[in-house]
Amino acid sequence: MPESTLSSLSGRTVLVTGATSGIGYETARHLVERGATVLLHGRTAEEALTAADRLAATAGIDAPQLRAYGADFARLDEVETLAHKVVAEHPHLDVLVNNAGMAAPERHTVTADGNEIAFQVNFLAHYLLTCLLEPALTSDPGGRVVNVSSALHRTASIQWADPNRARRYSRLAAYAQSQLALTVFAADPRVTAVSVHPGVCDTALLPLYAHEGTSPAEGAAHLVRLCDPAVEIVNGAYYDRDQRVEPAPAATEDRTVRRLNKLADLLVGRTA
Repeated sequence: MPESTLSSLSGRTVLVTGATSGIGYETARHLVERGATVLLHGRTAEEALTAADRLAATAGIDAPQLRAYGADFARLDEVETLAHKVVAEHPHLDVLVNNAGMAAPERHTVTADGNEIAFQVNFLAHYLLTCLLEPALTSDPGGRVVNVSSALHRTASIQWADPNRARRYSRLAAYAQSQLALTVFAADPRVTAVSVHPGVCDTALLPLYAHEGTSPAEGAAHLVRLCDPAVEIVNGAYYDRDQRVEPAPAATEDRTVRRLNKLADLLVGRTA
């Protein structure tokens, strides 16, 4: 969509996770420049406030257009607190951008919640957040969830009997599994959602892909396009940058979606 035809996002509220740097920060910048109210999430409240202040200064926007929130996704209790705060302060949420992510560490690492850290930060935390925000996520036309996934999901398999990969750990396999799970989750019928690979960008995750990448701003543009209510989406669709393509076959199987939801509910402590 050419810059000249971009619609105003005034009146729309968007939560962007992992918005203190890289693609998340650039996504937040694009959104506020087009008039959206952006709820900017960081690992800590201090990091989120610093990013919000920097964004307000560079974009020249009014402070009420930005809200800063902190939550460490390696702690599920902080994710719950974040969700409850957002619902209380913003009962009408138009878009949730599940962007926060990390590369799996060299050594097998388990969070205090008992989950492999990349699986929790990249997928389980977003699963829990999305479920808890469901009452606020609008069913109005254009309301949606945008999951920032990766082309590496095609190389992955979900280890159903050992999702934390305690028996056999590989950092690349662990990261890819988290991206496949996030892509599968977009097909969940409870909310309208899509997943998108923003391209290989020059961020902290670049070493997983290549030696060179495009700018975070270029990657962010593909996310922002999917936040626009003028862009019609189909639940569960997968985009490689601005092109809708078929994801890995497992990502669209109803059985896999149900199985993943059951596993995720177990791992985050949710009961039916």
